[in-house]
Amino acid sequence: MRCTVFFLSFIILILLASCKKEIKSKDFTSPNTFTSGIEGPATDSEGNIYAVNYQKEGTVGKITPEGELSLFLELPNGSIGNGIRFGKQGEMYIADYTNHNILMVDMDARKISVFAHHPDANQPNDIAISPSGIIYASDPNWKKNTGNIWKITKSKGFEKLESDMGTTNGIEVSPDGKKLYVNESVQQKIWVYDIQDSGTITNKKLLYSFKDFGLDGMRCDDKGNLYVCRFGKGTIVVLSPKGKLLKEIKLQGKKPTNITFSNDFSAFYVTMSDRGCIEIVENKL
Repeated sequence: MRCTVFFLSFIILILLASCKKEIKSKDFTSPNTFTSGIEGPATDSEGNIYAVNYQKEGTVGKITPEGELSLFLELPNGSIGNGIRFGKQGEMYIADYTNHNILMVDMDARKISVFAHHPDANQPNDIAISPSGIIYASDPNWKKNTGNIWKITKSKGFEKLESDMGTTNGIEVSPDGKKLYVNESVQQKIWVYDIQDSGTITNKKLLYSFKDFGLDGMRCDDKGNLYVCRFGKGTIVVLSPKGKLLKEIKLQGKKPTNITFSNDFSAFYVTMSDRGCIEIVENKL
């Protein structure tokens, strides 16, 4: 009897250890195929991944689901991209921080146009799109450690929603379109707002506050959990919609800048500034 109990206990310990097995990232692209300004990234309807600054600044690279990498675009007029998102019709939007633009790309023709421009924006940095098609942009001033949030539409262009925050960086809309998440890199805080029918934001609340390292890009999975890049720490933190820390996943590099999911959410891809590449992680949450 004692042997049976011991054996069962041993099996349980093995199962528990396997459940706690660390999730590891792998290289999706080779190191140094992108510059240290690698950002974006975004996934199109066919599962291709796009990220900015492939081989040199001012470009957009494309990676197929099989890992084949190529140059997709060169941006005009000294533009350099940061965040990338896709609209409902498959059009690509790029935050162009040097020229204070949101660019729009016709994917079939690879034609680039200015969707919206605001000369007084510090820099459109990361962007998110609501189910209704409204673009939200973070707008950090790195020298002053301050930042803004913008609402951007074709009809009204840039509309400032909040100013004089900390260094606004990662930004995301919940899958149901009801919440806007914005983080402050230097201040290490993540804020959540209610999104009104008009697209304005109210009821600002602190979702989570960290004690160390910076924050960068963020994405929600299909369950509404928020995946946050911990710049300098080399991890992805997963938070529930209520702000509970669910998991922290270690990456190979130390400077993750942004994240995107595969279309079925079975994996996520992370752009790494210090390695000039994209890492892939099997999503087991």
